[in-house]
Amino acid sequence: MRKIIHIDMDAFFAAVEQRDDPSLRGKPVIVGGDPDKRGVVATASYEARAFGIHSAMPAATARRLCPTGVFLRPRMPTYREVSRQVMDVLHAYTDQLEPVSIDEAYLDVTQNKAGLSYASQVARAIKDDIIKETQLTASAGVGPNKFIAKVASDLNKPDGLTVIRPEDVPELLRELPVRKVPGIGPATGQRLADMGISVVGDLRKWPEDELVATFGKAGHWFYALARGQDDREVQVSHVRKSIGAETTFDVDLSDLEDMHAELKKLAGEVQRRMERNDVRGRTITLKMTHSDFTKVTRSATLDAFHGDAATLYETTVELLEQSEAPNRPVRLLGISVSNLDNIGEDSTPAETGPQQLTFPFFGHPRTP
Repeated sequence: MRKIIHIDMDAFFAAVEQRDDPSLRGKPVIVGGDPDKRGVVATASYEARAFGIHSAMPAATARRLCPTGVFLRPRMPTYREVSRQVMDVLHAYTDQLEPVSIDEAYLDVTQNKAGLSYASQVARAIKDDIIKETQLTASAGVGPNKFIAKVASDLNKPDGLTVIRPEDVPELLRELPVRKVPGIGPATGQRLADMGISVVGDLRKWPEDELVATFGKAGHWFYALARGQDDREVQVSHVRKSIGAETTFDVDLSDLEDMHAELKKLAGEVQRRMERNDVRGRTITLKMTHSDFTKVTRSATLDAFHGDAATLYETTVELLEQSEAPNRPVRLLGISVSNLDNIGEDSTPAETGPQQLTFPFFGHPRTP
């Protein structure tokens, strides 16, 4: 019996906006297109959902439903960075990970890196770690397969944790609306309603051949899901490209020593994340956002793989001092490591002593 977790961030884009701008907390926030044009809603906060606003709704309709709503354009680079942080947390518990969007993923934790006996323990630990890393909440569903885990994660939002044991599946499905079944959208849902099928318990009464005759191959899928059957494995298709950490400051930093101190903290955090994921890397990147919101990155590629905080710190300090940071206030600093290599018995140890660095931005090698 597999143990599957579905993690789904709560109102992801809107939650990031409310986190980054405290004045938005408690307000109906709608992230998406321009309501004066043909924009659509990407994500709505739970305050906005109380007005009936949902994703894919025309932004103009959302404004009619909620005239006091705060409409914001998406900040995709920020959302991708937070998503990377979330995926880092998930990878710390299992490599059997299938991201299905920027804010949700399936995990097979039948065997997990934490050595926890119960999937519910893993799910709780993941939720706690996500809050620590991002100050955002996620909902988790635990079940014997992907379908049940997905259904479970939707049952108690936001910040929910729902566990569906195999013996609980028939009772869960009996009254589950068919629109909660993956693959059943508005059109299919209407066709099922016309057939007198509103809940999965109704769907289960129909023979497989009749469902196939009506819905084609999808009929096989509906027949299996009506019985809680889902043999799909977690598809490990995401290749980790980088590991990092960043900090946004309440007050912009102008003093170089303060920046060095923050880089030391970040280097230690990145080392911990790399150790947790059993990787090292060759390319070290310093990320900065200045007080005017200008974003800058500087990278250095080492001759050997490293994962220790001292190397990360020394490299990013040199990158920092050759940037404009000493003369411009900084509101965000980040360190990431890419060009990764898994640590294993056959891995070549990192070389010791001074290493040649290649700085693509400056176009010439340097030796620290």
